[in-house]
Amino acid sequence: MANLLRREYNPDVLTCLANLSNDEVFTPPELANQVLDLLPKELWSDPSVKILDPFCKSGVFLREAAKRFIEGLEPIFPDLQGRVDHIMHEQLFGIAITELTSLLSRRSLYCSKFPNGRFSVSEFDGEEGNIRYRNIQHTWSGGKCVYCGASQSQYDRDKDLETHAYEFIHTHHPEEIFDMKFDVIVGNPPYQLSDGGNKASASPIYHLFVQQAKKLNPRYLTMIVPARWYAGGKGLDSFRKEMLSDKHLTRLVDFPDSKDCFPGVDVAGGVCYFLREREHATDLCSVTTIQGTDTTESRRQLNEYPTFIRDSRAISIVHKVAALRERTMDLQVSSRKPFGLATNVLPEKTGELTLRYVGGEGPFPRSRVTSGFELVDKWKVVASYVSFDHAGRANKEGKRKVLSRMSILPPGTICTETYLVYGAYETESEAVNLQRYLSCKLPRFLIAQLSSGQHLTKGTFALCPIPDVRIAWTDESLFDRYQLSADERKVVDDTIIDILVDGEK
Repeated sequence: MANLLRREYNPDVLTCLANLSNDEVFTPPELANQVLDLLPKELWSDPSVKILDPFCKSGVFLREAAKRFIEGLEPIFPDLQGRVDHIMHEQLFGIAITELTSLLSRRSLYCSKFPNGRFSVSEFDGEEGNIRYRNIQHTWSGGKCVYCGASQSQYDRDKDLETHAYEFIHTHHPEEIFDMKFDVIVGNPPYQLSDGGNKASASPIYHLFVQQAKKLNPRYLTMIVPARWYAGGKGLDSFRKEMLSDKHLTRLVDFPDSKDCFPGVDVAGGVCYFLREREHATDLCSVTTIQGTDTTESRRQLNEYPTFIRDSRAISIVHKVAALRERTMDLQVSSRKPFGLATNVLPEKTGELTLRYVGGEGPFPRSRVTSGFELVDKWKVVASYVSFDHAGRANKEGKRKVLSRMSILPPGTICTETYLVYGAYETESEAVNLQRYLSCKLPRFLIAQLSSGQHLTKGTFALCPIPDVRIAWTDESLFDRYQLSADERKVVDDTIIDILVDGEK
């Protein structure tokens, strides 16, 4: 019982757990406490507060909350056992994601996987206590679950096997699960599920937990989720718009590299946790960005741009570039499949054109081109649609390259879906100048602000101006054009790698 009164004790088994997968990540106790620190301190001395973790894995959030309540409620419940009984029975609730994690969570919170047993710190009548688990089945329609989008071919399993049909999001009425109102909803939801697509394709589901939690209208909502929603895509576009325009989102803590948050865990695009306050609305959200040992803080409007710019230092630079009101490169960068040719299209034995594909080049008939006809006979600057950096992650020096190696394709040479066409021109010199421009740091810095995933799209270039390709641009000439201060130039220099004109590092 004494251990419950201590904020930290060693050893703590919850610091040693291996993660279920990169999609179902255990939360370290230190991180759980950082999330709970977002909540007002007075909550921990209020005996009426009810907290729900709707996706318990280790039970760490409920356990750490229990410690805070045990300390904060001492003046109201001087008797330790009476205090613990009140907290466990009336204030802490959870929904486990699997039967195994239900046992683990109960062990963490009650010190016994069976809260009606003699080793439990508080006695319950049943084996669940306030941490429940139900083996829910998916509801299939058209090969997918109508609630979470899981693939029927992947998850239509025997009822005795784990289906990953999480109870909290497999209902239209989450308020009926416990039939009570909660002041706080907190936790770390599952991140994604296979959707049955090619190459182990998976769709995000963490946003479904956030949206479901909002239906319960808690006073405070705080969750740890992947940060890829900043840029939207794959079912996240409406969620991104919803989050960025939410005036009740008061705190956002961002980790561009997930390993700074979850040691040893690689979540593409990083992770974040946030605080949403029902009774407080604001135009300015407090944003904290943590990269290694560096922390930056700012208060800003989240929806100033359609995609969230996670680096607060970039805002003034973006403003200065935008002040010239130039057309931006998203208007000229090609869409996916610039010539209508999928990644797996290969050269043929003969053809009037040359096809650039992932394995090299070869002949290809003009008649098979289905789009981008106006580009075929021009000089083109192309590069892989996969960003150079792993999902926007900087290297050990904190710098990014952003764009993969660029190439210039002459008239009559086309490419597969593997590549994006950045621009097409009548002369080779114009193409060379575009390549030179995109080799400069400032354009790649602007592109980086909208690039938090593996893939680049035309939308990623929405902050980068279309250059005058009669000019051979340099870093200094661009810095001068947009009147960047010495500090702003240093931000760009410190975050973007030098590359040569031909794209080699």
